This record gives sequence, structure tokens and C-alpha cells, in this order.
Amino acid sequence: MPPPRSPDVPTLDALRRLTDRTGAGSEPADSRALPFGVTGLDAALPGGGLALGALHQIHEGGPRGRYAASAVLFAGGILARLDGPVLWCLHSRDLFAPALARVGLHPDRVVYCETWRDAEVLPAMEEGLRHRGLAGVVGELIRMTLTPSRRLQLAAEGSGVTALVVHRLCAGEAVEPEPSAARTRWRVAPAPSEGTNRRMGRPRWRLDLQRCRGGAPGAWIVEACDAQGRLAVPAVLADRPAAPERVQHRAAG
Repeated sequence: MPPPRSPDVPTLDALRRLTDRTGAGSEPADSRALPFGVTGLDAALPGGGLALGALHQIHEGGPRGRYAASAVLFAGGILARLDGPVLWCLHSRDLFAPALARVGLHPDRVVYCETWRDAEVLPAMEEGLRHRGLAGVVGELIRMTLTPSRRLQLAAEGSGVTALVVHRLCAGEAVEPEPSAARTRWRVAPAPSEGTNRRMGRPRWRLDLQRCRGGAPGAWIVEACDAQGRLAVPAVLADRPAAPERVQHRAAG
């Protein structure tokens, strides 16, 4: 049985007042894109970045996919670089606001909508996507089938507000989310980081672009979002010559 709703959680009426103060926002979705600042990653995406005013799916690989901590931080880093409040539809009360603040998404910008089942998350997201003053809408889901995803995609296109679905994969569920109308689908997983015996290096992720409408799938090792929500290429990888160049150099030697 879900826990009782907190009396101080903002309602949809409060969200309407907040977005009215923020303004009407930009025009509906078009070719706008948010670059990641990672050359190979941006080159794989149409428009040179993540399409705004569209639906995107994020899930986490590995044994901790149920908690989706890295996927949540990836979503938070994206929204940290957009202007306006964020509607976050919670699946459970385990979202750690200080962690979002470390990737640039301050808690003051987030309107928390406490929902406990997928059947509650989806209509809350759709309602939020009608408010053009939002930077984005996040929904934590276990499953999202094709029809609801089409509704979210159409709502995002109509308002120009970006929609992010963070999948929390439960034990016994399929490893990959079901097919959907999302513009992109991402898989985020922790990767080993550099460091010394005394200090840990910046966290790293393996970022897989599994599906991209009009783009090319790919995989990258990146440094996790910093305090401005930006990814980076690890220095040791950025300085490394491309594999074909190494092969040619050995052949010449």
C-alpha cells in the first residue's frame, strides 16, 4: 500500500501558478537541440544534440537497474542546462535531492509529484507537458508501452517541453524497455574511474545510445555530469590516438 501523500507536496494548481510566473516558454518543438559537448556523441544525434520538445527514455544497466541512480543523474544533468522549473513524477520516496544538486539541478527548481504506480505517473506527465513554462517533465516508470509513449511524444511536441522517462527495472522484468515512440533510448551504467589510493577520480559512465530516430546508435565512456550538468571525455581517452592510427603506426614500424 503506498504511503500517505505529504501535505506539502505541490499540487498541479501550484504547478500552473509556477509556470504562469515563469512565462509561456519557447515555441513548440522544432529542430532545437541541447548539445552534450562530447564531439562523437553530438555527431551521432540529429541536430548535434538531444532533441528538445521530445520524449526520451533512460534506463540503467547492471544489477542496480531497479534504483537507476546513474540514469536519474543523467536526466538531472540534462535538465540542469535548461531554463525553468522541472516536474518530477516520483515512483517512490527515494529521490536524493542533494545528488541532483551536485549535477546542477537545484531542489528549488523541482516540483515533486508523488505518484506510486505507472498508471498514475503517465497522466501526471501528460498534464505537466501541457505547461510550456517547464524546462522538462520526468517520469519514473517500470513499463511504458507504445500507446502511452505516443501520447507523451505528441504532448512534448505540442508544448516544446522535453519529456524524460527513467525506467526502474524490477527483478524479473525484461532487461531492455519495450519499444516506444521515444525519440531516443539511452542505457547508462557505471564504469571504472581513475584515481589514486587517497582520492577517487570523477565518476564515469558507459553511455549507450541504443535507439535514435534519424541518428546512429553508439557507445561512449564519459565522465559523469559535473556541477553544471555537463559530461566530459576522460583525459586519458581524449589524448589517446584513434585505433586505425595506432594500427598504421605499428605497420609502418
